[in-house]
Amino acid sequence: MKRILITGGAGFIGSHLCERLLNEGNEVICLDNYFTGSKQNIKHLFDNHNFELVRHDITSPYFVEVDEIYNLACPASPVHYQYNPIKTVKTSVMGAINVLGLAKRIKAKVLQASTSEVYGDPMVHPQPESYWGNVNPIGLRSCYDEGKRCAETLFMDYHRQNNVNIKIVRIFNTYGPRMNPDDGRVVSNFIVQALQGKDITIYGDGTQTRSFQYVDDLIEVMIRMMNADDNFIGPVNTGNPDEFTMLELAEKIIKLTGTKSEIVFEPLPSDDPKQRRPDITLAKEKLAWEPKIPLEEGLKKTIAYFAKTL
Repeated sequence: MKRILITGGAGFIGSHLCERLLNEGNEVICLDNYFTGSKQNIKHLFDNHNFELVRHDITSPYFVEVDEIYNLACPASPVHYQYNPIKTVKTSVMGAINVLGLAKRIKAKVLQASTSEVYGDPMVHPQPESYWGNVNPIGLRSCYDEGKRCAETLFMDYHRQNNVNIKIVRIFNTYGPRMNPDDGRVVSNFIVQALQGKDITIYGDGTQTRSFQYVDDLIEVMIRMMNADDNFIGPVNTGNPDEFTMLELAEKIIKLTGTKSEIVFEPLPSDDPKQRRPDITLAKEKLAWEPKIPLEEGLKKTIAYFAKTL
């Protein structure tokens, strides 16, 4: 049994991670300030004696004795991270400093949930970990993109200077049950609009692409990364290399929901990447991991969740 701290543990991804680590027999401390997380996501875990819930904002230091830390705290959808961009930067940067300081003091292993946004609007396709990215440092998305890039810098410097045992994963588009229905992400947007019989809104002409990873595949690779050889610190891409246009995704969701929704087009927001697809060679080689759940199967589970909760 390990004692594990998960910052952002009541969020979409964090709640699935809490559940999985508890099922494996660990003690889990879930820390969240509920800006985008919700007690609803974790209330089914309250009866588990190995689960502890703490309301706390990671921009302030937190003190606890644990073996491992997963740092997931940060709003991750444009709607939420642009709502208070200064707070978003503080969460990424000061949050990283606080978890790294804690890990240094108690000699815990710490994993940073980074993002494909560190690649910006990429000039290289698909994106390998060696690519430095094409990021606008002063745009509307910069608070998140640059915040996460700075967090990676801090993780590397704490590792080099203080021998902190770190891991970095770069998460590409992930979807599944417990997504926030109003988070503005494309999968939840399309599903909610379809289930409510509204028009499905595509920004741009619908030819821009994304790759979609089901949440269970992500949780698997995060745990494998945490348990991997200490010499392998990453960063490592995690995502599904199957690439779909926004138009293909909308059509799939229309088919699976049986909605009468029409597709409508709106202008593309600024700095919105045209292409996103991970090169997952490193994850295959070092972690023997690749995603298992195809888009259609994952969408069915996600649609079922939203149909029940809306």
